[in-house]
Amino acid sequence: MSYQTLLVHLDDSRRSDARVDFALDLARRHNAHLIGLYVVCQEMFRPLLKRDDSLNLGKLEAQGVERKNRAHERFVAAAERAGCRFEWQAPAGPALEAAALYARHADLVIVGQEDPDDQASYIARDFVEDLVMTAGRPVIVLPYAGRVATFGENVVVAWDDSREAARALADALPILKRARFVTVTTVEKHPDRDEPAGFDVSGYLERHGVRAGFASIPRASGVSTGATLLNQLSDVHADLLVMGAYAHARARERLLGGVTHTLLETMTVPVLMSH
Repeated sequence: MSYQTLLVHLDDSRRSDARVDFALDLARRHNAHLIGLYVVCQEMFRPLLKRDDSLNLGKLEAQGVERKNRAHERFVAAAERAGCRFEWQAPAGPALEAAALYARHADLVIVGQEDPDDQASYIARDFVEDLVMTAGRPVIVLPYAGRVATFGENVVVAWDDSREAARALADALPILKRARFVTVTTVEKHPDRDEPAGFDVSGYLERHGVRAGFASIPRASGVSTGATLLNQLSDVHADLLVMGAYAHARARERLLGGVTHTLLETMTVPVLMSH
């Protein structure tokens, strides 16, 4: 199993070029084809315009075309320097629908965490969360803060014996095979009960050539599972978290599970999520 096609989301945010550099480096490692998908927010300015304000609308649309062209030029130049096989896509239509459609034609998707201090990183409400849930592909979310100095060398896998965790583990195998350290971590919600043990997956990983360590961490009273995982990442100096993404259905509203929401809001290292 290997990644043959990667997709990276491009926009007008400050972190977009760094995200492209990350994706190109990953594409080189796996000798993969890279799709640059330019999708930006389409509705932020429109409610502010009057119906007859066609002049301003035309000016804003022209600025949007100019930004897209600059992003295209930067992406092509970076990909050519890297020597990677690549293509550029800038589809029209609703942002989430377009991104999910193209994501389904890739093996792995790379997006960025929304930056509250960078308006251009806003694509649509819950864009990253909804893409994780609807793409049908593993998604790497890069944190907006800090620099990704290393990736996939010291990996923590969050394990709870669930369908989502198993999917994430399998989706991350090409990365795990190249990692120097892999730790399968189980957070004990009720230490006095029998709970899924991480070592149950050791045989599966070994048959794929992955040697892993295992950790079972008690969750302290008043500390969420998400916060416990974040502490573990810091303690072992991990540069990637692999985890399943969870959601709860309530009537028409889909709510992210608590751990998924916590990690997407407060991540300190890249997170590979699958649903």
